Amino acid sequence: MYNLEMQDSIFTKIIKGEIPCHKVYEDEFTFAFLDIHPVQPGHTLVVPKRQVEFVWDLGTEDYQAVMATAQKVAKRLKEVLGTPFVGEQIMGIDVPHAHVHLIPFSTAEEFRARPDMNAEPDHTALAALAQKLAF
Repeated sequence: MYNLEMQDSIFTKIIKGEIPCHKVYEDEFTFAFLDIHPVQPGHTLVVPKRQVEFVWDLGTEDYQAVMATAQKVAKRLKEVLGTPFVGEQIMGIDVPHAHVHLIPFSTAEEFRARPDMNAEPDHTALAALAQKLAF
């Protein structure tokens, strides 16, 4: 569960405004922003505001809030981007802060694609997309 001595994750720093992001949604319990290394355009991360390492360790209220936000954002992605599908991935790796990946896609190959983690993020395109997706 939440460890008060745990160092702030990059996601906690994003939520606190210490690191910039391309936010698409925020409420009392959750925060959603575009992945800077997207699998597909619109690839969004949904995180609880409370830093807990794994999704499965979230309290019931935070877990339900994350899933409700994931549903809301997925519907928005389909509506704005016109993609037939939005996939959800929960991997629990890379960042010690529970998070859900929402990936808009048209084919299984698009959903399973690997992002280029070495590519420089296109912040201009990400900002424009976040503005279109923002609630």
